[in-house]
Amino acid sequence: MKKYLNLFDFSQEVNYRTEILSGLTVALALVPEAIAFALIAGLSPLTGLYAAFVMGLVTSILGGRPGMISGATGAVAVVIVSLAVDYGVEYVFAAVVLAGIMQLIAGFLRLGKFMRLVPHPVIFGFVNGLAIIIFMSQLDQFKVPGGAWMSGVTLYSFLGLVLLTMLVIWGLPKLSKVVPASLMAILLVFGLVLVFDIDTRTIGDIASIQGGFPPFHIPEIPVSLETLKIIFPYAAIVAGVGLIESLLTLNIVDEITETRGRGNKEAVAQGTANILSGLFSGMGGCAMIGQSLINTSNGARARLSGIIAAVMLLVFIMFGADLIEKVPMAALTGLMIMVALGTFEWASLRTFRRMPKSDVLVMVLVTLVTVFLHNLALAVLVGVIISALVFSWDNAKRIRARKYIDEHGVKHYEIYGPLFFGSIGLFNEKFDVLNDPEEVIIDFKESRVVDMSAIEALNKITERYLKVGKKVHLRHLSQDCRRLLFNADKIIDVNVLEDPTYKVMVDKF
Repeated sequence: MKKYLNLFDFSQEVNYRTEILSGLTVALALVPEAIAFALIAGLSPLTGLYAAFVMGLVTSILGGRPGMISGATGAVAVVIVSLAVDYGVEYVFAAVVLAGIMQLIAGFLRLGKFMRLVPHPVIFGFVNGLAIIIFMSQLDQFKVPGGAWMSGVTLYSFLGLVLLTMLVIWGLPKLSKVVPASLMAILLVFGLVLVFDIDTRTIGDIASIQGGFPPFHIPEIPVSLETLKIIFPYAAIVAGVGLIESLLTLNIVDEITETRGRGNKEAVAQGTANILSGLFSGMGGCAMIGQSLINTSNGARARLSGIIAAVMLLVFIMFGADLIEKVPMAALTGLMIMVALGTFEWASLRTFRRMPKSDVLVMVLVTLVTVFLHNLALAVLVGVIISALVFSWDNAKRIRARKYIDEHGVKHYEIYGPLFFGSIGLFNEKFDVLNDPEEVIIDFKESRVVDMSAIEALNKITERYLKVGKKVHLRHLSQDCRRLLFNADKIIDVNVLEDPTYKVMVDKF
């Protein structure tokens, strides 16, 4: 039998063979990534590998999204590099621990729900930007030490192995899915290099991965307010970037697997993992979209694949360094290029003519900020802000008023559309205070008072009618609107006539 109950989630079945083989593939792909990100941060390769092990293991067990992979990431590396250079690795460990504490608090406060505020064009832009970054980062593998591009036989052999890897990953699933195509591609290229003694770059040419079990280590820094001032800004950015990237990755994996993860649980897991990473000599990290997509594309859906990936990574470090260091970088480069191609939302390009121009602008802008600034938190923040402004502008133009005078000579204004800071200008233009009859009804059955600017607008309009001796009724205000008006009494004067307690009158038809 292939399927058994998941050891960590009894509501889900797991294919052991798929999970184990996919975890092994992910472990191989994690090695060069973790080394590269550690070097970007100005730290030793083992610091990145230890982070990948701790982050991967803890989040796989405790996380809110089975099948998602976490580890050392470039998003965290670019944040902590200046801290590592200016103050040293001990301050990095302390900042990672503090970032984990912040993420724990965010999870316990259930702040993951705010990911609902991230519009789909922002997710498209984020994903496309990451795909471009993953692809561009692989171009460095085509350079020799010193920064020059490969040429001649070296280039042709490396390029040929990369293309072979990509061909196997693309073509093998069409023939058989018994073994993950990415793992077979790596093993095939590895075998060709060994059998034919092809001179090509390997993992060992980047750095050695030989080490032991991650040592427990309390950061050796002065316990003082001055130290907190140094590490707090870095910790806050690491926590924010890590949560944003992790929760967005969770949403992407949700769409691929057609299941639903738990954002707050993932935030707690990320926080726990970062605390332990800092205490076990790791640089910290978050969810990795590239490795997560490798895992899901192999068919892994349970926690076991992530656990296997983390454990095998530790096995590589402790016992298999000599063998893993011989794995050709061409195989891993081809694998990551296929991940980049699979990550990019090609469908988003086909919808350019169908999407609103504002959504296209947001998507392109988020992609550009992600690619050129490598600041994922800033990219998402910019996208959310622009989307919110566009939404506010569009809704500001939707405020309308139906006007008529009934048989009793009472003027009715039936408002529809939200009344908020952006729409109060048009709202005020709807009323003809001087020419209206002695009694006016403003009906909010199809509208909603949203904020303090709207309350002030109501205050002003009733005040204008009061000055000319006319009577105003506010009708069909919802309970939350009444509560908002009542609370506003302590801030502004709410002129709701015939209602001195400010429990706004609702007339019945």
